[in-house]
Amino acid sequence: MNQSIGAYHVIDLTPGRRAWLNILDLPRPTHPMFGLLEVDVTVVRKFIAEYKARTGESLSFTGFLTFCLARAVEEHKAVQSYRKGHGQFVSFEDVDVGLMIERQIGEKRVLSGIVVQDASHKTYREIHDEIRSAQSTPVDPSEEMPKWFLSLISLPWPFSRLVKALLGWATRLNPTIPVSMAGTVGITAVGMFGKGNSGWGFEVTRHSLDLVVGSIAWKPTVVDGRIEPREILNLTVVFDHDVVDGAPATRFVRRLVELIESGFGLVEMDGR
Repeated sequence: MNQSIGAYHVIDLTPGRRAWLNILDLPRPTHPMFGLLEVDVTVVRKFIAEYKARTGESLSFTGFLTFCLARAVEEHKAVQSYRKGHGQFVSFEDVDVGLMIERQIGEKRVLSGIVVQDASHKTYREIHDEIRSAQSTPVDPSEEMPKWFLSLISLPWPFSRLVKALLGWATRLNPTIPVSMAGTVGITAVGMFGKGNSGWGFEVTRHSLDLVVGSIAWKPTVVDGRIEPREILNLTVVFDHDVVDGAPATRFVRRLVELIESGFGLVEMDGR
């Protein structure tokens, strides 16, 4: 059927993008468990706005969530366990948080992954500085992966399919492989797509625990018996149900929400 469809362009995938698409095809947790939360972030959002007005510096909201996530995981290590084969678990001690950021490469901004290592022993300021430093450093995403891994995962079909099968088998037997590249837990922010509107994000990842940061909207909320307008974050928590049961997941979520809503660590950031 011949019809005019207008001009279009065919663009080659970069090696880093090809590798990322193949990584997305690697095996994921088979039994994800989702929690949809509404978290009051009025305290931290007000602090960030006032801090910028006073100093001119824009603090990373994702950095604050990373800070709170790491502290909650530190108190509930079971949520960052991984299956090892069919009969064992691997429980990690250090809390390494993997997250996606935008980096400038030439005239384009591209998504890139970083891992905040030992995040539970870092302050909000330290995590913020680490994220801002990574964002300002132009790095090709392909350089973030080991060259042997990039070469294998970028092979043309059908070799890439065989490589993915072998990597999936290897990572199931040895979860330290994916953890070394992507962290023990993860956080991804999609809230910019629904700014001002109420909505959650869904994602099935390879972490045993992931936070998907949705939109922030003003909502009427009961505070000390009064109805007040509050900034509410729609937050999705994704667990691997193979290693995390409902009770420990609930305890973790309760602590995470407490840390976020109380503005944990902001006093140290402000220096007061």
